[in-house]
Amino acid sequence: MALSQAKRASDARHIAKLDIIKIQPYKEEGAAIRAAAASSGKSVQAYILQAIREKMEREGNTVQPNPDTDDK
Repeated sequence: MALSQAKRASDARHIAKLDIIKIQPYKEEGAAIRAAAASSGKSVQAYILQAIREKMEREGNTVQPNPDTDDK
């Protein structure tokens, strides 16, 4: 099924708001991160972002999470 023009435009606006930060752990560490995320019921992205936000808060830095994020 083809995407409508409105959906494409909406997706493009959303993607334009995102930053890309790439991490490349060694395979064993990546597997451990994936397993920890799965055991907590989170996606890898949500798990990592939560960990980063918590560390930043402990260090006195703040970042406002996007209200559209799904950190369940």
